Amino acid sequence: MSVTDERDELIRRISETQRGLGRFLAGDQSSPLFSSNLTMRQLKVVIILAHTPSASGQDLAHHLAVGLGTVTGIVDRLVAHGLVTRREDPHDRRVRRVELTDAGRTLIEQIRDTGLEHYRRIMHCLDTDTLRTLADVTAKIHQAAEHLYGRIPAHTTTD
Repeated sequence: MSVTDERDELIRRISETQRGLGRFLAGDQSSPLFSSNLTMRQLKVVIILAHTPSASGQDLAHHLAVGLGTVTGIVDRLVAHGLVTRREDPHDRRVRRVELTDAGRTLIEQIRDTGLEHYRRIMHCLDTDTLRTLADVTAKIHQAAEHLYGRIPAHTTTD
């Protein structure tokens, strides 16, 4: 087996393991994702807004690859859920900005915390040497991601 073939096989095996772990963790019915009653598009808007202070309807339409009318309906429903609010753009009164409410930020934190708690429980099953190795490997993966994609959002660090 050539070095390239071995690397490709290792990447495939690691990816399959991560996918399986993701399926295992995604099956947790106690996650706020299952109790939120949000559609996938509504959830995407909440996630987008978790990474930026606010967004215009045009910004959201671009990220979702839908029309502005569709975004208006999605945002209307999120406003009704109390997860987002609209406000006038201070630099252009023709533009309405959408941002998370405290309830929206709380939902995002609950989603993140639930996933992190499950991951920590799994890591507690590992011995200290394995955790050291995992910490080193995770730091290298983070460095590779920074190299490929530039700035990595703070919540994805390997703390």
